[in-house]
Parts: sequence; C-alpha cells; structure tokens
Amino acid sequence: MWTNWSGGQRCQPSATVRPLDEAGVRAAVRRAAARGQRIRPVGAGGSFSPLAVAEEVALDLSALTGLVRVGGGRVRVRAGTSVGELAGMLAQRQLALACVCDVDTPTVAGAVSTGTHGSMSRTGSVSAQVTGLRMVEGSGAALEVPPDEMDAARTALGALGVITEVELAVRPEFVLRMSQARMPLDQVLSGDYLDAHRWAEFSVFPYATDALARWADEVTDHPAPPSAMRAQQRRLVRSAAVGGGVALGRTVPRLVPAINRAATRLNGSGSATDLAHRVLLARPVVRWEESEWALPRAALADGVRELLAAISERELDVGFPLEVRVGPAEPGWLHPAYGRNTGWVAVHTAAGVDPEPMTQLASEVLGAHAGRPHWGKRHPWTISELAPAYPKLDDFLALRDRRDPDRVFTNPHLDTLLGP
Repeated sequence: MWTNWSGGQRCQPSATVRPLDEAGVRAAVRRAAARGQRIRPVGAGGSFSPLAVAEEVALDLSALTGLVRVGGGRVRVRAGTSVGELAGMLAQRQLALACVCDVDTPTVAGAVSTGTHGSMSRTGSVSAQVTGLRMVEGSGAALEVPPDEMDAARTALGALGVITEVELAVRPEFVLRMSQARMPLDQVLSGDYLDAHRWAEFSVFPYATDALARWADEVTDHPAPPSAMRAQQRRLVRSAAVGGGVALGRTVPRLVPAINRAATRLNGSGSATDLAHRVLLARPVVRWEESEWALPRAALADGVRELLAAISERELDVGFPLEVRVGPAEPGWLHPAYGRNTGWVAVHTAAGVDPEPMTQLASEVLGAHAGRPHWGKRHPWTISELAPAYPKLDDFLALRDRRDPDRVFTNPHLDTLLGP
C-alpha cells in the first residue's frame, strides 16, 4: 500500500519497481509498455493531489540520487534527490539555488514537475531554474530534452516521461536575515510589503484581524545559525500554536475564532540570520491537506479578502491560516504562474478532516479571480477548466502525443486533467 505524506492519497499498485539507475528506469518503462500497463513515478509523496497515485506500476526513484556534476554555474542532479539534500550538497561547495522552497522533502524531479515555488517576487520557481532535463519517454528510450521542448517539460506533471536527471542554474551561496512580526492585514497585502523584500510571505487566520508576516533580505553578515535545540524548539512552538489549535478546535468548534486570534499573537516577533536554505527550508511537524491557487498579482488582495469573508460567512471551522506568497511570471507552459506575475494563496485542513469544503470554497472564490490550481495540491479542475486557462495547452498535448502516444505514464487523475 502506498500512501502520500498527508494520508489523503493511497493506492495498492500491482507492482513497485525501485531502479538503481537510468537503465533500470528504461527497463521498467519498456516492461510496463509491453504489458499494456500504466506506470507512475511516486517521488517523496509530498503532493496532496492524486498525481502520483499508481494503480498498476509504481516507480520508486528513491535510489536515483546524488550529484552528476557541478560547474559553469550549473548543477546536474539525479531525479530522486530531495530538495533538502541538494541544498546541503550545494552548500558544501559554497553554492545555492536562487529559488528556496519552504519544505525540504520533495524530490527535485517532483518539485520541477509540479511547479513547486518559493516566495520571491523576482525569482522563479524550481522549474524556472532548469537548464536541462533528461527523461525516459513512453517507448523506453532516454533523451536529453531539446531546447524547443524545455518549456513544456519544466512543469509537465509526469505526462511526458520519467525524469532521470535535472540540470539547474546555481549561484554563490547567500545569507538571509529573516524576520517575523504581527502586522495589519491591509499592510501585508500591499505591494510595499510583498514586493519590497528578497523573500516575503504572510499567514492570516480566519477570524483574526492581524497577519503573521515573515520576510527575508540578503545581507553580507556571516551566518549565525541557532543551536539545533533552539531551532527545534522554535519549530515545535510554532507548530504547536497551529496544531494544538486544530486539535482543540475539532473538539470545541465554537472556540475556533478565539483560537485563531490567539495563535497569531503567540507566534510573535523575531529574526534569524543564516544561509538561505537553513533559514527557509523546514520539515513540517503537523500534517494537513492543502489547496493552493495562483492568482494574477493584481487580484491577490481582493481574492484573499473575499476568501476570508466567505470562510466567516459559512462559519467553517478552520484551524490553519491562509498562507500567502508571491512570484514572477513563469515560462513553463503548464506552470500555474505561466505568463503572469502571481500571488499564491494556500488553504489548509487538518489531516483526517474532510478537505472538500475548503477546497471547493477556494476553487469558487479564487477561481473567480482567474486563479489556477497548484498541481501538487487538491483541486477540482478538469480539462474543461484547463483549456481556457493555458494558451499553450494544445502545443503541450501535441508533444505528449509524440512522447507518450500509448499513455504509459497516465493515471485517472491525468486523464481528467489532460484527456485520455
């Protein structure tokens, strides 16, 4: 039985294959194709959507890890390497990715395939840093993705092939000073806050009047990492403020508004100065389900206010904050931020609680502002919503017909999104 991180997606594949190298991937794909089976790479299981659900053959790339080469401002890494592992290996060479995610567990191939992003208004997502990709297509042949197909392949949802190696642009390592403080919602929604920093985001609880703002800027100071014990204590306290509130709110739902206001106060103020990946990357303590939407940047403030109002009007018991981030326009044809500066809004539901009411509400409210769903998060979209939202969809589907004509890499969720 395969289960994703949150426990919300699970499957019982007929076989699980764990290749040790690209030749093993090619053999697994050829074998599945010859038997008329579908095969899906499962990555780290960090996606909340059914993208990785494999009903026939699951392809576990956890052994396909490590650096291939570093040089010339680029790093080539095997697909199953986690984002956190890559950050550590680059740090040993005084290098870093320009984009820093907030979770360390996704595989590099998974982060590229789903459009995983950070919160930097002028720095693109992990997939935007891609300078080369190697993949195995539906026939079992391996290829280096040609330049004219790169923008299709950088956020391809695993529909074009199995990525075996990723080449990414790197830069010299850099130090960030990260700060957090409570701020009024109107202040954090303004461009004066979200666009003024190297990295910025905020969390706002339904029923609370203030937001918890977190921002970071590049500095020339030397890293000053906290002790491992202090870092763990800070993470546990922050998680407990949310997770404990979720547990109590599920027991006594009428307390949710008061709990949310208290959680915002408890998270308080503070700062830290360290290498970028040590400041921003973390491993979650509390488990949840998530839906995230990419809005045109100009629609972000109205979308957030309307979603908060709708949660209050429907009296939903939401123990997690909305998380709001920003990013630039992306080149990936199916990236949710394709072609436009973007504001990201994520909604969360405690693991074990039905996520559909919040997912549907986010889809209704944020979809009305031209929002597009993050492919790794929960959403109700089908190809009927996809087609008008993505101007390069027909080009992508034509390439899919060439790279996987027999649909070796599909599953029911992809059939719904892209057609059979």
